[in-house]
Amino acid sequence: MKKNKLGVILKLSGNIMDEFSKIKGWGLETCHLSCFDKDMLTGEYANLVNQAAEKSGIEITALWCGLDGPAFWNFYDGPSTLGLVPSAYRHKRIETLILGCDFARKIGVKNIVTQMGFIPEDPYDYNYIGMVNAVRYVAGYCRNNNQNILFETGFDTPVTLKRIIQDIGFDNVGVNFDPANLLMCGRANPVDVLEILGELIFEVHAKDGEYPVDVKNMGVEKPLGQGRVNIQAFISGLKILGYKGSITIETYVTGEQWDEDVVAAKKLLEGLL
Repeated sequence: MKKNKLGVILKLSGNIMDEFSKIKGWGLETCHLSCFDKDMLTGEYANLVNQAAEKSGIEITALWCGLDGPAFWNFYDGPSTLGLVPSAYRHKRIETLILGCDFARKIGVKNIVTQMGFIPEDPYDYNYIGMVNAVRYVAGYCRNNNQNILFETGFDTPVTLKRIIQDIGFDNVGVNFDPANLLMCGRANPVDVLEILGELIFEVHAKDGEYPVDVKNMGVEKPLGQGRVNIQAFISGLKILGYKGSITIETYVTGEQWDEDVVAAKKLLEGLL
């Protein structure tokens, strides 16, 4: 049976050739490329990425497109600042996503991922309706490029996430499943959510973490296998679903610790796969 390819999230930079070469040396085959600076979504950077991908053989399975404006990653200020939910920033952020789609097309990437924000539970909420229209617009643009637009899991209950995707009504709208985000935001047990989201899962992150310990802040990230995700059960659940896509390691530590955590996560995942 063909195994899922393993990769890691890399930040778009002028050193992308070196980054690709390093992870290729570790035996990784894929990556998600992330960018939080729209000024880098240019033809010049696209050429750099294409050269690095061709030389290293690394497959880029998704572009993680960060959005403009204020962003507070907590439960108090997050709902009014993150993603496409706040109407004050929505138009500009749609423009950024369109830039991301065009950049992804230049580098041959089909999946565009972003964190859409704290989707309201009430489907009649003004911002919920605004979200539906906004993502529908982006999805239509993506469809013309033969691309998908993906919600990153985390801030929303699984039922709300599935509902809004159904309300958008496009078959190129799906989920980048991050199990740690669901847990760190206190939304759900990620292993249980696999069955709820099922066929909507286009991409998967391998990340671990803890439940929140206070009412304001998200739980903390942990090295893979050292948090509460239960990565063994999570991988088993993906197998039951028949998920064939890549599994992308995500960690926000830096320096030598990043190297160590990625290599350790790769070894753990290989044993489970």
